[in-house]
Amino acid sequence: MINFAYTRAANVSDAVRLIAGGGKFIAGGTNLVDLMKKEVERPARLIDISRLPLKSVEETRDGGVRIGALVPNSDLAWHPLIVQRYPLLASAVLAGASAQLRNMASTGGNLLQRTRCAYFYDTATPCNKRQPGSGCSAIAGLNRGHAILGTSDACIATHPSDMCVALAALEATVHLVGPAGARMLAFADFHRLPGNTPERDANLHADEMIIAVELPARGFATNFSYLKIRDRLSYAFALVSVAAAVELHGAKIKEARLALGGVAHKPWRDPAAEAALQGEPANRAAFARAADIVLRDARGFGHNDFKIDLARRAIMRALTQAAAGTPQSQSDKRIR
Repeated sequence: MINFAYTRAANVSDAVRLIAGGGKFIAGGTNLVDLMKKEVERPARLIDISRLPLKSVEETRDGGVRIGALVPNSDLAWHPLIVQRYPLLASAVLAGASAQLRNMASTGGNLLQRTRCAYFYDTATPCNKRQPGSGCSAIAGLNRGHAILGTSDACIATHPSDMCVALAALEATVHLVGPAGARMLAFADFHRLPGNTPERDANLHADEMIIAVELPARGFATNFSYLKIRDRLSYAFALVSVAAAVELHGAKIKEARLALGGVAHKPWRDPAAEAALQGEPANRAAFARAADIVLRDARGFGHNDFKIDLARRAIMRALTQAAAGTPQSQSDKRIR
């Protein structure tokens, strides 16, 4: 383990002051500690924010819900407000990691977790996320779990979160605070595609911290499904995941939400596919057209070519289950 200084923040203002001097925030440490053990991250200082008062889940004035950045994943998944009004989010959280990790992992940390690309973790191999300009070993390497959408010549890594896929579909907002004050980012603008700067995962300034995630009043609590396709049932990252939600008017779709995980550098949402579903009958043909729109620019890199067809079938299945009001996962069955 590398040497580092340790400081505990007394409050949010103190945390912001401390991070301005460099270092990394640590709460549950479920990702950062692993990265430090592998020497992918080598922070000179850790700033412990685990005791800050950011652990509440509260209703907002406009009928939404505000989730503190330090709410543990387990608490979030089983919170009555989330179970009743945002079961899509509860399902996604319960599909992630293991119960032990969910007990420690925080909401803000989930947003900031880094890719599980094996080349990123292997400091003996070139990786543009670790060392910009060194190259991407995954493009010509073992890339079975890598991205098929939004890739660049610099990086084909995927974002690993399940929670974030649901938050993208629900159109959450991220609350940030830094030396310049507080600001909000639409969830769609929080994470970044790799482009020429794959080392930057999010549009978060180095001296800012996440203090909350806010959900709008609309939770699509009746017709939703979170489908996660993975190599084993538990403690595995998604090959493809789909958060699907629809509002029906009779047999037709009044509005649809669709977000994918395991396929891009950020949770992938395509407004054109959602617009194509609006006013259409909730049937297989409409779902197939939406899937084709989402995947129109998909590109495989050899080992992950199968993901394109897998994603297409997953989108159709998730939308079918959402429209029927029959969520996918065993977690859904427990919370409903």
